Order: sequence, then structure tokens, then C-alpha cells
Amino acid sequence: MLRQDPLANPEPLIRRVYSFVSYRVGDSPDAEDVTSATFEGALRYRSTFDARRGEPIAWLLAIARHEIGRYFAQRRFAAVDGVEPASWVDVTEDTDRRLDIAVALRVLDDTERELIALRYGADLTAQRIGEVLGRRTNAVEVALHRALCKLRSELERSSAPEAVRMPEVTAAP
Repeated sequence: MLRQDPLANPEPLIRRVYSFVSYRVGDSPDAEDVTSATFEGALRYRSTFDARRGEPIAWLLAIARHEIGRYFAQRRFAAVDGVEPASWVDVTEDTDRRLDIAVALRVLDDTERELIALRYGADLTAQRIGEVLGRRTNAVEVALHRALCKLRSELERSSAPEAVRMPEVTAAP
């Protein structure tokens, strides 16, 4: 039996993995590093790929999720050592909308951010996300819907004119 090479057509896979990673760690050199580590791992373990268990993108995203975990663990370790960790979003001269989305994503928990990244970064369907995460498609759809509602609500709140926003209450000195 011939084994399928999961990296036979790497270009679209690289783009999808990078998109997923950049949703999680920010569009920065860090995302490139995590994506590179993902493909290094894939090359090292390509013989373990089993086409019966899913498509190459699902296998690569599992590796990417592991590398993202390592990335955040290293950042936490660096912060403990007194080294300032890099911003999770490298927003330099992007649009105000991108900045608003990046800030709004912070109101989501890790699971919600991962769902958004898998759906819009990796361009996976709810069914594929369910396969990657080991969840039912319906549960993924509901969780995505809730995460998107939360994100929309935060975007609407943050884009409200200053005159309409509630003033922040600060304690007296």
C-alpha cells in the first residue's frame, strides 16, 4: 500500500497554517517562527501521517496547536524571568479595524479565540473543526456563534462614539 505524502503540495498548507497561527499569536515574526516549527515537526514526523484519520491540514493544525502551546509557555517563562514578552499582536501600520479586532479578541477566552482562528484563520468548516478538536459539529457551531456574538458586541461597544460611552469611574486618591 502506498502512503500518502501529507506535504506533497505544501503551498496552500503553509498559507492556511500561517493564517491559523497568526490569529493565535499575532501577525508577526513570531507567527512565522511558529509556522516554521510546525512544518519542521511535520517533516520530522511525516511518516506518522495516516490519511485514514483525516486530511493533511488537520494533522498540521494539531502540530501547530502544540507549537502554539510551546510558544505561549516560553513567553510566560520569559515574563517570569523579567524579560518583557512580545505583544501578541504586532500592529504597526495596519488599519484601525484590524486593531479594533485584535483588541476585541482579548475579551474571548482561549477556546473561543482558537475556534475563531480555526474557522477564519485556517478556513476550516465547523465539521472539520469538530474533527480537529474532538467535538460534535453542532457544539462547534454553537460555540462559534457565541464567540462571534461576543466579538461583535465588543466591537460595537468599542466603536461607539466617546459621547455615548459610559465614563470610567476611578477611585479618589
